[in-house]
Amino acid sequence: MKNYFLLLLLSTFFFISCDLITLKKQRTKEGKLIASVYNTHLYKKDIKNLLPKNLSKQDSIVVVKGLINSWAKQQLFLNKAEENISEISSLEIEKLVNDYKAGLYINGYKEKLIKQQLDTIVSESEVRSYYEKNKDNFRLNDELLQFDYLFFGNDHLDKDKIVKNFKSEKEEDKEDLEKYLLSFKSYRLQDTSWVTIDYLKRKIPPFRSELKEKLLKISKFIQKEDSLGVYLVAVKNILKKNETAPLSHVNIRIKQIILHKRKLELIREIEKTLINDAIQNKNFKEY
Repeated sequence: MKNYFLLLLLSTFFFISCDLITLKKQRTKEGKLIASVYNTHLYKKDIKNLLPKNLSKQDSIVVVKGLINSWAKQQLFLNKAEENISEISSLEIEKLVNDYKAGLYINGYKEKLIKQQLDTIVSESEVRSYYEKNKDNFRLNDELLQFDYLFFGNDHLDKDKIVKNFKSEKEEDKEDLEKYLLSFKSYRLQDTSWVTIDYLKRKIPPFRSELKEKLLKISKFIQKEDSLGVYLVAVKNILKKNETAPLSHVNIRIKQIILHKRKLELIREIEKTLINDAIQNKNFKEY
C-alpha cells in the first residue's frame, strides 16, 4: 500500500512538473500567459493591440479584466457547444465553414486579378456617352439649386457697396466683389455646381427656418442678418424633382457604374479563360 501511495505521489509530482515545464516553454515561446480555458490559452500579445492608448494603470487593469472575461465566456460557450452539438449539425457547420473559406480564397484571388488587369481610367467622353444614352435613369429625387452667397461682419466698412455689387447684374460689379474676398467670413461666387436645399440651409444658419417654397424661386437677392453678420444669397438656377440630373451632378456615379460593368466583364472573361484552360489541360472533365 505504501508503495502504491508513493508511486501515486511521484506520478502526480511528475505530471505537475511536466505541466510547469510546458507552461514555462509556452510563456517563453508565446509570451506572457494571462488566462486559460481548458486547453486554450490567452496571451498578453493577443490583447495588446485591443487596449486603448494613454490609459492609466488602474483603467488598464479594468479593461484587461473585461477582455479576459469576454474571451473566457466565448471559449466556454464554444467548448459546451462542441460537446453538445449533434453530428449532423456539426457536419453542416463544417460545410458552411469550408464554403466560407473557399469564398474568401476565390474572392481574394479575383480581387487580385482585377487589381492587376482592370482599366480604371474612365474618359469624359465615355461618361457623356453613357449619360446621353441613359438620361431617364438619372431623375432627381430632390430639388437642386445653383446660388451665390456672401457672409461678412455687421461692422464691415463697405457693407452698402458690397450689397449693391452683389445685387447688380453688371459684370464689372461682380468682379469688384473680388477685392473684398479676404474680408468675407465665407463666400460662394460664380460656382456652377448643383446643391440641395438642405446643403444651403446647413451652410447658412439664418435660412434654416426659411420655407422651402421661398428658396425654390430664382432671386437676385435675399438678405438675412444676425449677431454674427450679414448673409446675402442669390438663387441662380433651379431643377425640380423628376427633372433630369445635370451631368456634373452624376459624373462620379456614372464613372462608378462604368467601372462596375468593366469589373463584371473582366470577371466573366477570367472565368471563361479558366474553364477553357482547364478543359484544354484535361483538368476539367464532364461525365
